[in-house]
Amino acid sequence: MTAARRLEGRRAIVTGAARGIGRAIAERFAAEGASVAVLDLDADAAEATAAEIGARAFGVDLADHDAARAAVHEASAALGGLDVLVNNAGILRLGPLLEITPDEWDLVQRVNARSMLSTTQAAAAVMVPAGSGRIVNLASMAAKTGGANEAAYAASKAAVVALTRATALELGPHGITANALCPGYILTDMGAATRTDDDVARWSARSPLGRLGDPADVAGAALFLASDDGAYLTGQALNVTGGMIMH
Repeated sequence: MTAARRLEGRRAIVTGAARGIGRAIAERFAAEGASVAVLDLDADAAEATAAEIGARAFGVDLADHDAARAAVHEASAALGGLDVLVNNAGILRLGPLLEITPDEWDLVQRVNARSMLSTTQAAAAVMVPAGSGRIVNLASMAAKTGGANEAAYAASKAAVVALTRATALELGPHGITANALCPGYILTDMGAATRTDDDVARWSARSPLGRLGDPADVAGAALFLASDDGAYLTGQALNVTGGMIMH
C-alpha cells in the first residue's frame, strides 16, 4: 500500500526557498502532495528550484514591505488559495557589537523579522476568511542563546519568536496556528565562508547526537507543523538543534 501524503491538496508558500533550508522544505512539501510557491530574492535560482520540484517561482525582495505583501497575494492567487506559509528567508551578518552600524542593524531586522510581519499580514488576508492555516517561522538557536558577534542576527531571531507568539494569540481564534523553528548549526551555504573544519568538529561535539544538522532535519520539523499532526501546537519555538538547546 502507498502511504498517504501528509500535505495532499494543501497550498504552501515558502520564502527564501531557492536553496538551503528553504529549498529542503519546499521540496519536502511538494513530495508530500502540496502545491508550492517558491519566493526568493534570487529570481533565477527560484525558477531553477521550482522547475526541479514542480513548484511556482516568484522573485521578490522581502525587505520591501509592499513587494513582500504583493508577492504573497500573487502566489496565493496562482495556487488558488493558501494553507501554509513558511517564513524562511533570512540573512546572517557577523561582527563585534561595538562596530555594528545602524544601517547594518536595520537591514538584518528588515530581512529577518519585518519581512515575516509583511508576509504574515498578506497570508492572513487569505487564511482568516478560510478559517484555517499554518504559519511556520524560521527563527534560530541564537534567539535563545544569543552569541558573540551575532547581536543583530540574534536580536532579529528573538523578534521572530516574539512575533510568532503574538501571531498565535491573534490568529488562533481564526483556526490558524503559528509556530517557530529554532535550528542550531545546520550545514548550508549561509555561513559557509566563515566556518572551518575545526568549527564543524567543535560544534558537533556540543550535540548529544555528535553531528550537525542537515536541511532535511529542519524540513521534517516544518512538515510536522504544517500537517494535521501539528494541529494542536501553536505559539511554540521548537528547537532543531540535536540537543544543543533543550529549553
